[in-house]
Amino acid sequence: MATDTTATTRSPRPPAGPEAQRLGTRARLILFVLCAAQFVVALDFSILNVSLPVLGADLGMSQANLQWAVTAFALPSGGFLLLFGRIADLYGRRRLFLTGLALFAVASLLATLAWNPAAFLAARSLQGLGAAMIVPTGMSLLTTTFPEGPQRERALGISGTLLSLGFTIGVVLGGTLTDAFGWRSTMGLLAGVAVLVLAGAPGLLTESRHPSRPRIDVPGAVTVTGGLLALIYALSTAAQRGFGDPAVIATLVLGPVLLGAFAVIESRTAEPMVSLAMLGRRSVAFGNLAGLTTFAMMSSVVFLITLYLQDVRGLSAFRAGLVFGVQGVFAAVTGMTAARVIGRIGARATVLTGLAVQALLTLPLVLIGSGSSGTWLAMAAISLACVGHLLVVVSYGITATSGVPDHEQGLATGLVTSSQQVGLTVGIPLLSALAAGRADFLSGAHLALGVDAAAVCAVALLVAAGLPRKQ
Repeated sequence: MATDTTATTRSPRPPAGPEAQRLGTRARLILFVLCAAQFVVALDFSILNVSLPVLGADLGMSQANLQWAVTAFALPSGGFLLLFGRIADLYGRRRLFLTGLALFAVASLLATLAWNPAAFLAARSLQGLGAAMIVPTGMSLLTTTFPEGPQRERALGISGTLLSLGFTIGVVLGGTLTDAFGWRSTMGLLAGVAVLVLAGAPGLLTESRHPSRPRIDVPGAVTVTGGLLALIYALSTAAQRGFGDPAVIATLVLGPVLLGAFAVIESRTAEPMVSLAMLGRRSVAFGNLAGLTTFAMMSSVVFLITLYLQDVRGLSAFRAGLVFGVQGVFAAVTGMTAARVIGRIGARATVLTGLAVQALLTLPLVLIGSGSSGTWLAMAAISLACVGHLLVVVSYGITATSGVPDHEQGLATGLVTSSQQVGLTVGIPLLSALAAGRADFLSGAHLALGVDAAAVCAVALLVAAGLPRKQ
């Protein structure tokens, strides 16, 4: 089967080189629109982190309930990704992309104007729902617009760089805007960017969908969405209540049960949401494992170091943001050169190199103390670890979508973006819960950062064993 815009058979890979990678004016504009949409979603994951105390005081939210400002966005944005990725394949990627942008813009405006906690949390939930539409459709539009080879590698490199930069810049912007204009300006910024992207997208993007429009796999949709929601809720809540809380225990059990039921359903239905044969591809499985790990562990490092700089070192939100500005520079430079690295050593070697660098440069963070040297160590380590992170971000997307037919690109990119978003969603609460289990923040952070480095190292070994050598 083929989409209405592309054939499933592929032309030979074009030769690598400047001419092969060069994009025309229209292609550049399409890439700009798609990357800007991904960027604003990534901003939303982190822009409120340093604003939560001010937000809580303004809206009258208790300290215990502040986590819901993050969780209300994380639940729908992570839980509905696969469902919306499949819906986009069947009924139109462009249509759902524009719908998601419009919903995100309206929800961001509502969050800016929120008059009480209920209104704000409702707006955050709608933002998350819009993000769950934008992310998989944006990625599938990107991979079906740019042919496999140098052009797609360049496009994915730019997209991955901006996604990671969005998370980092969100921390910087959150502190700066909150200090200057108040927390509402952070939500207003998101609304403004979404409106600008929405204004430019309709004239550039063309519609694509599956030609036969098979039925939605309703049992599969219910079980995978419910399973993801349960796991995200459990990990988000565990950071505040601990893993012994009855609701956390119940949802930690429910999530895997539902995902197991989803796997059984997909193996028996004629028109599955997720092809188990695709999940059986080693490049897809191990590529996405690398992606989920790098996003989960790097976002956790950024979050924990943000708290360290403010709570232990006593830096203002603005000065703490400057530390991550250095990381942003390293990320931008790596993102611009990653495609050349991949062209020289291959995607597989780039994934493994990136994971190794990220693990090795995260490990020194277990030595940070309360003195001023800790600030410099933190800045140097996270900046260099981000080099490895960006190498993985760019190369795992290429690995996990290579060789997949165009009519299944929505499924493949849905898995890629699920890895990104679930990683961003679960990493922070999981390691925050570990840190919270110690008597003081610094010792808890040391434990969490050590686990972070060990997890990346362990996954690097698994990926090295499982990822096909011809990548």
